[in-house]
Amino acid sequence: MPEAHSALDGLLDLLDLERIERDIFRGESRSALVPRVFGGQVAAQALVAAGRTVPGDRLAHSLHAYFLRPGDPGAPIVYTVDRIRDGRSFTTRRVVAVQHGQPIFHLSASFQAYEEGLDHQAEMPAAPDPESLPTPAEMLPRHLPREVADRLIEARAAVDLRYAEVPPWGSVGEPREPRSQVWFRTNGKLADDPLLHVVLATYVSDMTLLDSVLLAHGRGGWAVGDVVGASLDHAMWFHRPFRADEWLLYDQESPTASGGRGLGQARIWTQDGKLAISVIQEGVVRVPR
Repeated sequence: MPEAHSALDGLLDLLDLERIERDIFRGESRSALVPRVFGGQVAAQALVAAGRTVPGDRLAHSLHAYFLRPGDPGAPIVYTVDRIRDGRSFTTRRVVAVQHGQPIFHLSASFQAYEEGLDHQAEMPAAPDPESLPTPAEMLPRHLPREVADRLIEARAAVDLRYAEVPPWGSVGEPREPRSQVWFRTNGKLADDPLLHVVLATYVSDMTLLDSVLLAHGRGGWAVGDVVGASLDHAMWFHRPFRADEWLLYDQESPTASGGRGLGQARIWTQDGKLAISVIQEGVVRVPR
């Protein structure tokens, strides 16, 4: 398995797109746990493409995305950016990701120049100290076959992601409250580029958000194969500055599942209690026939 720092370097290389025209970029892919491109990778790369067409003093404050087709991990992805609007305060971009001549992903993102304004937030929920929780290498082999655990550890090696409670695959057959918490940070320091930290948080946000759907039904999920799933759409709002290389609490819950779909919603907090990000995602969650 890769060293943590080399894994982070590899992830940063993956997100560093090649510019092939003024508003056209190309990114590479890599295999995930399932035979398609990891959705968080496509979302993060699309946000990189959008951000590279925006003035540096405008920070991402929201994104809305649809996953249209499974991505092929063996082929590059071409990202085309439309410069929808450049206003006095806000900049809007639309990005379409294409493989084999077909769109696989669509993103709209909005960026804003900094300004003062009204400020309030909800109270941060209680959570255990991240340093008190087992690392992925300590926790995953307790609940998964060694081969599956090793693949998951390798796929997430760039990120230190720690579950506050037993993950879905550790409590199969035991329905629980549809709520979960993880702490995460990158396994290494990042440059002082606000877009980079937003992009890394976007990447991680697709890893665990639908876990809370699984918990409600005692399902272990994609790691053990008792559900079939995929992200459908994904939305994020970036409220306050944060660093993805410092601990962030991902507090997640599922208010509903029906019709073969499950909804996850979450808030991401800095360790000192600032509400940094809100996230909502709907995904396909089907029980195999």
